[in-house]
Amino acid sequence: MDRNTITGIILIIAIFIGFSIFNNSRLNKSYEKIASTADSLYAKGDMANARAEYINALRFKPNQPEALARINEINQLLGFSPDAVKKDTVIAESLPVETLNAETPRLADSKQYGPFADAVKGEDNLITIENDRVELKISLKGGRVYSARLKDYKTFEALPLILFSGDSTVFGFNFFTIDNKAVQTNNLYFTPASAEREIVVTSQPESIILRLKAGEESFIEYKYTLAPNRYMVDFDVTFKSMDNIIASNQNSLTLDWRMYIPQQEKGRQNEDNYTTIKYKYYQDDVDGLRLRSNKEEEKADITTKLSWVAFQGQFFSSVLITNDFFLNGRVSSTRTTGTEKYLRYFTSEVGVPFTHGQATSLSLKLYFGPNHISTLRKEGLELDKLVFLGKNIIGWINRFMIIPVFNWLEKYIGSYGVIILILTIIIKIVLFPLTFKSYQSTAKMQVLKPMVDELAKKFPKKEDALKKQQATMDLYKRAGVNPMGGCLPMLLQMPILFAMFRFFPVSIELRQEHFLWATDLSTYDSILTLPFKIPMYGDHVSLFTLLMTASTLLTMKMTGSSPGQDQPGMKLMMYMMPVMFMLILNNFSSGLTYYYFLANILTYFQNIISKRFINASKVLATLEENKKKPLKKSKWQQRLEEAAKQRGIKPPKR
Repeated sequence: MDRNTITGIILIIAIFIGFSIFNNSRLNKSYEKIASTADSLYAKGDMANARAEYINALRFKPNQPEALARINEINQLLGFSPDAVKKDTVIAESLPVETLNAETPRLADSKQYGPFADAVKGEDNLITIENDRVELKISLKGGRVYSARLKDYKTFEALPLILFSGDSTVFGFNFFTIDNKAVQTNNLYFTPASAEREIVVTSQPESIILRLKAGEESFIEYKYTLAPNRYMVDFDVTFKSMDNIIASNQNSLTLDWRMYIPQQEKGRQNEDNYTTIKYKYYQDDVDGLRLRSNKEEEKADITTKLSWVAFQGQFFSSVLITNDFFLNGRVSSTRTTGTEKYLRYFTSEVGVPFTHGQATSLSLKLYFGPNHISTLRKEGLELDKLVFLGKNIIGWINRFMIIPVFNWLEKYIGSYGVIILILTIIIKIVLFPLTFKSYQSTAKMQVLKPMVDELAKKFPKKEDALKKQQATMDLYKRAGVNPMGGCLPMLLQMPILFAMFRFFPVSIELRQEHFLWATDLSTYDSILTLPFKIPMYGDHVSLFTLLMTASTLLTMKMTGSSPGQDQPGMKLMMYMMPVMFMLILNNFSSGLTYYYFLANILTYFQNIISKRFINASKVLATLEENKKKPLKKSKWQQRLEEAAKQRGIKPPKR
């Protein structure tokens, strides 16, 4: 073997070793973080959630003796069979999240829940309430929404679209009783006020009422009300005669909401980029965790009042809303590993104001639906800002220009591929004056390029750089060419290009819409699946991305090089940019790459038309005519030369 072969083998071995060390380090950190949470819960005596967290930690270290021993100990305390720990290990390795809390411990000492001891046991039944848009299953255990299915949508595998489902979801109030007992309503069983188990909402709103009893006259009541043709659910909570149960010094309750977010779209990477937690400050703006974060965990402690908290996916969201305000909040997003079914694990804890009285009520709402701007806007509270369309001018362009035109075209045209084509043509027509001016300036500079090259030969030395620059600027000025004339119009177009970059990946209208070979304009189009994965590029070939790249190179070649762009480094950079975009956009929305392809083709034809308006002879004639006239100095140039004279520097001769 020669030296290069040996070097290559050493590098490959080093990469594998480095990756192994990095992966082990990441798993250790994830395990330690979750195990620390489990230890804390164990110390507090919260055996149910401690057991679930220890099982969760085993995902990262399946045979960790400490975690297995602690689970075994908790199983014995809670009266589980000796074989339960084996089942826990299998659960942790395969990660069927729905089963993590499937065997919620029935505490041997029911006195831990004080007046709620009778609610430790109950029926694991579900009550269904549905309208023409959404189907909700309410669990008697915890009184929470067990699953939410959106009837108008399917997953990329053509399965029913369920935002969440299973015992992995946590939703309930945490508080202390007057005798300092910790109560978590999520683990207790509610009693329905009616024997009806399936409710279909047609012409008027219908409700489900559940009660968590704490005595003869004391209870917590959940009331879910669903209206026809809506994704919003009214959620009213009443604390009846709880003065002698909830600690008198407790003026707020913690509403604990946790959920695993399943993958719904074909492009996992793209979907994960737009999956996050958002929240609205009370009477203020919308904020949230960072989009496109590479961190394993993102979290935020919010010390101010909130109006709502949203678990947001790329196209669908679950939102907890208050008609008043939440006192504060704490949210976290953890990237799931070892499973293809789920993207992230979201948690939120919000402080709910609580006033002691005979009947204290809380008025909340739950939104389970699509991130559709007009639908969200009707619900108010700036829920439409769940759809991130860019900040400042980019967001304004999308909200007040692109979306209204898109919605107008949607009324008359059924094909979204055709809508994107017409939208591109409209944008190009609006931008044509700027594009024409830019091309005009670039074309004139190409006419003058031979003369600029002569000036470079005339002033070859580095110390003559100022003279060469001055002579070049004089040449442009005499020919009536503004060197910035080609750049400024292009810069003015950039906000629209960025706006489209934000618009297409979050437009639910494009979801699962077919066009040509693309089966879904909201995700990548694939004409070939690769047997391996290329870093940045992925494991597939997107034809629209290839067409976009080819058309970009074609347009660049037609435009040619301007003075200053013929340097080897600059030219290589110019041609590398389209290749970099090809690598990045291969996993993005095919609607976006289709738009860029159309924009490049239209630009190509615009340049052909614009070229006919550029008369090289006229440009040279203007130059020759202006050579006979004295060149008038600008005020800025006069001040510059005056400053140079004061420093003893002679200005270059013209």
